[in-house]
Order: sequence, then structure tokens, then C-alpha cells
Amino acid sequence: MYTPINQWAEDDRPREKFLLKGKSTLSDSELLAILIGSGSRNESAVQLCQRILASSENNLNTLGKMSVSQLMQFKGIGEAKAISIAAALELGRRRRAEDAIELKKITSSKAVFDIMQPIIGELPHEEFWVLYLNNSNKVIYKAQLSKGGITGTVVDIRLIFKMAFEQNATGLILSHNHPSGKLIASEADLKITKRIKEAGQTLEIQVLDHLIITENGYLSFQDEGIF
Repeated sequence: MYTPINQWAEDDRPREKFLLKGKSTLSDSELLAILIGSGSRNESAVQLCQRILASSENNLNTLGKMSVSQLMQFKGIGEAKAISIAAALELGRRRRAEDAIELKKITSSKAVFDIMQPIIGELPHEEFWVLYLNNSNKVIYKAQLSKGGITGTVVDIRLIFKMAFEQNATGLILSHNHPSGKLIASEADLKITKRIKEAGQTLEIQVLDHLIITENGYLSFQDEGIF
């Protein structure tokens, strides 16, 4: 039976619970309910958010990929509420990206994954990025080099090293995402990596690794011995 939130025990109301017990005590659906403010005639904001989360297998990353129009398919979610949800999840993604950037020194392929996954791990298209490092293996700059696919014509090798000189970088790490989720290096991936590595040797700038990034994992050319 549907009971409006304002008739719940005070400790169970999301806003009051947030103030009395702290944000960590709230479920994902309760936090989302605070964002949208109200439900519909037949269900509370919490119940509505539970339904939305259930459609995303209770996974916030999956929910974060939903468009405003997709969110508006849920009864009780208009444009304003849909935008509020999408904006909050985008802020969360950006926060993860900023937190990751603080891992400035690259000590492993996992450190690269922690930096790049929030940026490209969940994209529906491919992007190619380069991390530029100083001689202490600290990230001094990162740049998107292409969008849409990885081929020799799309990735401008001259631009990669032009940026390296501009940043006084002594090393770089390549990365791109596979929206398919497959952690397999294609012939195009291997070919462009070889060309960039050979150019780096000529210019005395080390190409340290190339990572393929997906939402939940990565493949390091260096770790796999295919670099």
C-alpha cells in the first residue's frame, strides 16, 4: 500500500535521515529521491527511484548512461526530474575523474586505468588519449588525440610528439577505449602502437605502454608482453 513520504516516521524520510544519520546511511534510491523531490500519485519518490534503479540492475553506472528522454519514460519523471538525475550522475563521474587525476605518479598499468576509466571507460564511441609524463613518471598533461576510431589516418603521430615537446615530456602512455567491452588488441591497435613507439625511439621520447580501457577492466600491452 502506498504511503506518502510525509506520513513516514521522521527517521525514515530521506531528507530527515540525511540530516539525522548522515549521507552514508541512505540507499541509492533514497539519495535519488532527494534529487527528484516527489513521486507520483501512486508511489513515493523512493518507490519511483527504486523502480528506476531496478531497470538499471541497481547499477549507478548503467543509470548514468541513460539519456534524459529515456529517464522520462518512467511515469512520474518529467524533464526537470530527468535532468536533475542526469546532472547528478554526471557530477559523480567528473568527481571520479578529478580524484583519479590526483594519482599523478604512474607506478603501474592500474594507475593509468584509474585515471582514464572515468574519462573514456563508459563512452559509446572510441576515443584515443595520451598521458604525457616527466622523468619521474608523473602525469604533466593528458590530451584526446582522436574520436571515433583508431587508425593510422585518424591518430596524428606528429601531433602526439608536438604536444610532447610543448610539455617537455620524456615519456608517454597511450590509451583508448573499446565500447564493446572486449579486451582484445586489433591489428589496427598493434599497427598504430608500433608506429608511435618507433617514432618515440627516434625522438628519444619513451612510449611506455598502451592500454585498452573498458567500463570494468583494461588490457596493458606492456603487461601482456605485446608492446
